[in-house]
Parts: sequence; C-alpha cells; structure tokens
Amino acid sequence: MFRHKGKGRTFIHNRRLAAILSLTAGIVNIIGVLSIQTLTTNVTGHFAFFAEEIVNNRYLNATAFLFYILAFLSGAFISSLLIELGSKKNPLIAHTVPMGLEIIILGFVGIWGFHWLDAGLNHEFIAFLLLFAMGLQNALVTNVSNSIVRTTHLTGLFTDLGIELSQLFFYRQAEDLKKLYRSIKLRMIIIIFFFSGCILGGFSYNSFGIKSLLIASGFLIVALIYDNIRYRFYYLKRKLLRS
Repeated sequence: MFRHKGKGRTFIHNRRLAAILSLTAGIVNIIGVLSIQTLTTNVTGHFAFFAEEIVNNRYLNATAFLFYILAFLSGAFISSLLIELGSKKNPLIAHTVPMGLEIIILGFVGIWGFHWLDAGLNHEFIAFLLLFAMGLQNALVTNVSNSIVRTTHLTGLFTDLGIELSQLFFYRQAEDLKKLYRSIKLRMIIIIFFFSGCILGGFSYNSFGIKSLLIASGFLIVALIYDNIRYRFYYLKRKLLRS
C-alpha cells in the first residue's frame, strides 16, 4: 500500500492506506484533545485562535498558535523532502524514513508525555510534536496516493463527499458510476476509521492516558511490517512464476 505509485496503484492500495492511517490520525486527534485540550491533526482551528489572540492584543498567546501552524507545515515539508531524497536512491522504500520518524515521535510522546504533564510543563511542546507528526503523515499519504487520500482532517473530505453524493443523481454511464462509487467508498472508509480511532483512543485514554499514543505508533509499525511482508511474498511469487 506504500510502494505502488502511478498506474501500478489500485483502489485496494488506497483503501488499505486510508484505513490504517485514518485510524492512527483518529487516535492522535482524541488524545490531543483529552490530554492537552488542543487540536493536533489539523491547523484550521488554530488559524481562528491565532487571529483571536492578535485582535485581543495577546501577542504572546498568538505566538503559540503560530508555532502550531508552522509545526504542521514543517512536518509536511520534511516528509516531502525525505521522500524526494529517498526516491532518488530507492523509490520502493522512500516512505519508510518519514513514517519511521512519525513512529518515533508518537512513541516518544507516548512514553514521556505523562511525565511532562505531571511536572506541569507547558502543553505547547506536546502539541508541537503531535502536529509535526501529523504534518509528516498527511504529506506522506498525499504523496503515496497521488493526492487521492487525506487522513488527518475531514473538512475537505466531507465537502468532496457531498459533491460526489449529488453526482449520483446525474451520472448514468456504468464506468463513471463505478469510479464515483469507489471514490465515495474510499471517503467513507476514511471517515469510519478516523471516527473508530477517536473512539478507540478515547477508551484507551481512560486507562492509559497519553500512553495511548503507543497504540497509534504500534499500528504504524504493523502497517510497515505488513507492507514489507506482502511485497516480498508477491516478489518471490512472480520470481518463481518466471523461472
């Protein structure tokens, strides 16, 4: 689901990618809200808070929201940069570096976050790290899926879904309907798994607190292992058929 690009990429690849990464984003989203009362998977709300603080002359507070926005942007920039550099050496594993970095960040915050919260440290550092990680993920999934899949926020997704649902009343050609149904199905998968991640993260937070981020990190590790095993299986299968 990570290695295929261009014409070699199928709906099934995007479906798997959307499911696992939307689930992860949902977990991070609810953990950010419950632990530090901050949105950590998108920056839409932070622009509003940033503007509010500027209008009310609370410039120091506004700086924090500016850093949140820049954290997400920096994550997307670093992710894309790493993928481009990796693609020149080995396109098949170019995704592993930004994804590995995201795993490390989520694991790091999951392990040490509760110490920072107990010590009364500012929440801004945790929010910065989580927004950076989600910037990494959003750029990664956008690059891998050729801009078809988005997993860290749902605003544009619901807009596209609404448009496509309206098109069901007008499309008549079988091929057009097939593409439309697939697109709607993909968006529904993202919504369902994002929501499922929020529910899973919410229940796990009641028991494990911010350590629940380790679950999100674990899902990403499993996704990388699964993708590698599946690729090697089909590679060996094709090799045996040719011999």
